[in-house]
Amino acid sequence: MAHPVLQTDRLVLRPPVRDDFAAHLAMWSDPEVCRFISGRPLAEEDSWARLMRLAGHWALAGYGFWSLFEKASGLRVGEAGFLDLRRDMVPRLDETPEIGWGLVRAAQGKGYAGEAVAAALAWGEARFGKVRFSCIIDPDNGPSLRVAARAGFREALRTTYKDKPIVVLYRDPS
Repeated sequence: MAHPVLQTDRLVLRPPVRDDFAAHLAMWSDPEVCRFISGRPLAEEDSWARLMRLAGHWALAGYGFWSLFEKASGLRVGEAGFLDLRRDMVPRLDETPEIGWGLVRAAQGKGYAGEAVAAALAWGEARFGKVRFSCIIDPDNGPSLRVAARAGFREALRTTYKDKPIVVLYRDPS
């Protein structure tokens, strides 16, 4: 089964491939990109494992993250999509498709995250049906909290994940 490629006005979203690694490594080795996600830049080995995990989602679950490419330049500007991480946290998110996103620093603040999340959610509704979606965001990550709110996510609770505070948000079906 071919994995889906999505398009928005300014972006192409396609599942990750091996050739994405150099741009993926550059993104995840930037401390600013990682500040609210992993808390630290990723080394090459960890970045490779992350890319393999993203690609593996498509193979094992039939969904995953897309690499985001700017149509105008052809540059990889980030990633967005759905994950099943079996997070060891309360509440468990196993029953809801979990969406996430991240952008290279140069692409932040241009509306790309919202554009990618909207495209992913439209695809997700076709794939999963009219279900509740979830996401987790660092409470200090104002830009991502605003992206989530514009996409219809509402804060459900605050908890911790890997000893860090997080906000759990849900988007109920319309």
